[in-house]
Amino acid sequence: MKPIDMNSDEFQVEFEKTWKFVEKVNKQFNFVQNPNDEVNEGVAMGLARNKMIYGKRFCPCFMVIGETKEEQKTPENRICPCKPALEKEIPETGLCHCGIFCTPEYADAQKTEDNMEEAIHQHSRGLTKEEAIVLLEKEQLDGDELEALLEAKTLGMVDFALLDVREDMEFRMGHIVGTDHLVPTSMFYAKIEEHNSKKETPIIVYCHTGSRSFQVQHAMKALGFKQVSNLQYGIISYNGETQRG
Repeated sequence: MKPIDMNSDEFQVEFEKTWKFVEKVNKQFNFVQNPNDEVNEGVAMGLARNKMIYGKRFCPCFMVIGETKEEQKTPENRICPCKPALEKEIPETGLCHCGIFCTPEYADAQKTEDNMEEAIHQHSRGLTKEEAIVLLEKEQLDGDELEALLEAKTLGMVDFALLDVREDMEFRMGHIVGTDHLVPTSMFYAKIEEHNSKKETPIIVYCHTGSRSFQVQHAMKALGFKQVSNLQYGIISYNGETQRG
């Protein structure tokens, strides 16, 4: 197979044609581009490459089966926009397998999440109320995300209960500032009854490394707690303020 020179005039012409093809698909099906430009460019380059090699814009995320054009007619070879994307992937998840075609709703949600992640991990600004509400719905949180939510809570943007599920000795050695309750895993079923009134309140649980709290998270859901999030890697992943005692 002849290598494709991406800097060649031939490739650049086909690349430009592929972008026009993408625009046509978007208009036909009311799709939009992925907010991540790198995803779009990579997929478009793959489509252009396959068009030059095989004569069709086979999906670049799947291996093209068959040596001859007749053999390549197999249903396993996806021609963009492929049937699985149109009938299953996009209706169910909001984007195709490769990610270049999205519903407007998915793209808007992804933009919100990307902006939120930038604010959280680059500390460029605080969360908006909308971002805080979206973040609080995540089941697994990292340390920066919990720190951002605690700040949002102090500003009255969101409300939740933070539970430490380690043992009393561990709690006294150091716990996250803003922790509302200690519910030791060894006494979980007895202690959690004290919080049955909070079943409609968002709750975040944490332990040392995230293992015990992950188990508690699922136990609480089984008991009817509506929204429970877990500090995925525990207090050791948290760089915010802690205190002893």
